[in-house]
Amino acid sequence: MCRRYSLAADLDEVRDHFGIQRVMYYYKNRYNISPTQHAPLILHEDGERVLDEYRWGFIPFWGKDAVNADLMSVHDNVTYRKMVETKRCVIPCNGFFYWRQEGKRTYAVRVVMPDRSMFGIAGLYEVWKDTRKTPLRTCTMLMSDANLTIREFDSRMPAILTKDSIDAWLDPEVTEVHKLLPHLTAYQETPMEIYPVSPLVGNDNHDSLECVKEVDMRMALIKP
Repeated sequence: MCRRYSLAADLDEVRDHFGIQRVMYYYKNRYNISPTQHAPLILHEDGERVLDEYRWGFIPFWGKDAVNADLMSVHDNVTYRKMVETKRCVIPCNGFFYWRQEGKRTYAVRVVMPDRSMFGIAGLYEVWKDTRKTPLRTCTMLMSDANLTIREFDSRMPAILTKDSIDAWLDPEVTEVHKLLPHLTAYQETPMEIYPVSPLVGNDNHDSLECVKEVDMRMALIKP
């Protein structure tokens, strides 16, 4: 499971990295994104690559909030399979948060690329309506097998897409599930790095630069 991540990057960087042509909301850096919050999302709309903001976590009729969708769920769940055909998105990111065990204590860490660069995670989106038919735009993050870096924390990890895979994932002409699932593999291209961060990241109300800064191990073990 991935329960927190960040997109600590300016809009121009995000636009250039992902080839975004249209921005649909007031963008700001997000240092600590958690479930049920609104988060940046990239999708193909009217022939353009668009950056928008959706609620992280489906509100599905078959269960509780779906923040992560496992690859096998996508394969076995008819509803997910239909979404893969027509409602794919990419979640821009430049770091995940996990908690590392040290004896009887745990502390927050951030997992990043060695150069701190951005990457895209495969996602699905849906527009959910409440009893009054009020629409709520939602998304979920797809998971793959964990690589060696993430295996310390979990057996699954977000499905990081290569540049070519991003192009294929957002291509509305590609609708066959069997052509898309091979892109949801464990990320192995470069080793990822881990560093300790402030325990503030464990609080949904904290979304500041302090959440992504590397800290001394002793500071990481202090409760906020």
